[in-house]
Amino acid sequence: MKYVITSKGDEKSNLLRLTMIAAFGEYEMEYDALSPEIVISIGGDGTLLAAFHEYEHRLNETAFVGIHTGHLGFYADWRPNEAEKLVKYIANGKYEKVRYPLLKTTVYYELGKKEAVYLALNESTIKSSGGPFVVDVMINESHFERFRGDGLCMSTPSGTTAYNKSLGGALMHPSVKAMQLTEMASINNRVYRTIGSPLVFPEHHQVKLKPVNDKDFQISVDHLSILHRDVREIIYEVADVEIQFARFRSFPFWKRVHDSFIED
Repeated sequence: MKYVITSKGDEKSNLLRLTMIAAFGEYEMEYDALSPEIVISIGGDGTLLAAFHEYEHRLNETAFVGIHTGHLGFYADWRPNEAEKLVKYIANGKYEKVRYPLLKTTVYYELGKKEAVYLALNESTIKSSGGPFVVDVMINESHFERFRGDGLCMSTPSGTTAYNKSLGGALMHPSVKAMQLTEMASINNRVYRTIGSPLVFPEHHQVKLKPVNDKDFQISVDHLSILHRDVREIIYEVADVEIQFARFRSFPFWKRVHDSFIED
């Protein structure tokens, strides 16, 4: 089996990476950074997000597993002292693959510029580049509302525990193929109105954002943030590809929520 190990870059994570590579040497495992069948990230959820984007072109062939060298993560759920056990499980192929939905973001531009397409494991956010943020929200080509505020966040089910939660969004189980739109400081008064609550869309729905005034936006995809100019529209959809996680043991999603936000 071909594998690769990514690291957060700190001393603890780097040392554990070298230790695991040495342990894999006792098995018929091949270190391959170009076409791995399994990606092991060591660090935290941010490290796994970076690994996901590095290998997002191989989602159908590659599974991911994370080891946290700091706090328990939603994606990095193995502890450093379990690394030896994890090596044996991987080498013996004792795991199943669990799939999580992803978010597809497509940005279309004026003046015939080629569109930009992104995949997100957590979320995509959109804010203005400096002026007022005003967009028309279209659901399946029908006008839903004209949003005014700081911005909007569209998250995946697994990403609802991240930025979405801090915005007051609901938590969704990753088995639900959907996406959730949450507001950032919307303006609601006698003149301006928004729905004022998170919206959950099933996989066959499409959400389109059309600029009203300013056409320059700061658009983020997970940890990546890029200024996009002359935007015509942004389309959000549940992606037709999914990420695969290598699952070696039962670790229910709601237990992760409990351990992360209530008590560990």
